[in-house]
Amino acid sequence: MSVGTEIMYGESMARDDDWEKYLNHRWNREIVTEETAKFPELTPQAETEQRPHKVSFFVEKIKALEVIGALTELLEKRGLDVKVIYSNVTALDILPKRAGKGQALAYLLKKFEANGKVPINTLVCGDSGNDAELFSIPEVYGVMVSNAQEELLQWHVENAKSNSNIIHATERCASGIIQAIGSFRLGPNVSPRDIKDFQKCRAEIFGPSHEVLKFYLFYERWRRAEVEKSIEYMKSLKLVLFPLGTFVHPSGVEQPVDHCIEAMTRLYGDKQGKQYQIWLDQVSSAQVGSDTWLVKFYKWELSGEERHCCLTRVLLSSKAAGNNQLIG
Repeated sequence: MSVGTEIMYGESMARDDDWEKYLNHRWNREIVTEETAKFPELTPQAETEQRPHKVSFFVEKIKALEVIGALTELLEKRGLDVKVIYSNVTALDILPKRAGKGQALAYLLKKFEANGKVPINTLVCGDSGNDAELFSIPEVYGVMVSNAQEELLQWHVENAKSNSNIIHATERCASGIIQAIGSFRLGPNVSPRDIKDFQKCRAEIFGPSHEVLKFYLFYERWRRAEVEKSIEYMKSLKLVLFPLGTFVHPSGVEQPVDHCIEAMTRLYGDKQGKQYQIWLDQVSSAQVGSDTWLVKFYKWELSGEERHCCLTRVLLSSKAAGNNQLIG
């Protein structure tokens, strides 16, 4: 995070203190703010963009090179070892020399290796100049999305054009990342929402989180009457759901699973032609037994102008036939 000056872990966003201590070498934020105040061309970015190892400004492109040169010289004379990164045709970040997205990734990969947890693959994604360092890390795949800034594309031409593991996607933003996942064969590259018939999908690409997602997508389509009103769907759902399972509403009210299925049957098409959508955020799964997984996520539901969210937990168990069963 923060142009590679911060590394966080897990849902609790635990900071990597060792990384931040490493960045303290020849870095003094007070001196940086003192010297940058001498440049009227620099406009400070919002306070939320200012970090312990990152001081950020806006500067006009026509003045950027001159300011970077003069500022770097001043800071070196004050005994600092810094890196000045200009990106997005307007943003100027001052970091410790040891910082940056590339160095942060290299540190992280080395840390994983030391702990015996080397990633099978690593994909880096970027759209601006401050992402360039990521693409210089050996043995990673890289994608520059189609809407990438000219400064990143120019860096690619000058430094990595012959690297077949780096592509310039034809799709924008997250779609470009999905395109790269498919291009490099790193995993599934189709959003579950774009899959019309889950029965035609290869089962091996799905895990516990996908099974939960499939259920909520079906629920959304059922209420929007985008699937056939067939009793077979409900029979299939009963086979998947644990017969003694319990649904616990956020209010605390408990209902047997079979009652929920009956209620769902009556809801067919009640949102047809209306604005209605369900999506899951911050989905995480953990194996809690030899054949059991706990999936945790925030479920969002949009109906008209109303939007609701609740923390949801689902326990899944693998049947002998290899299918997942929702059991609670």
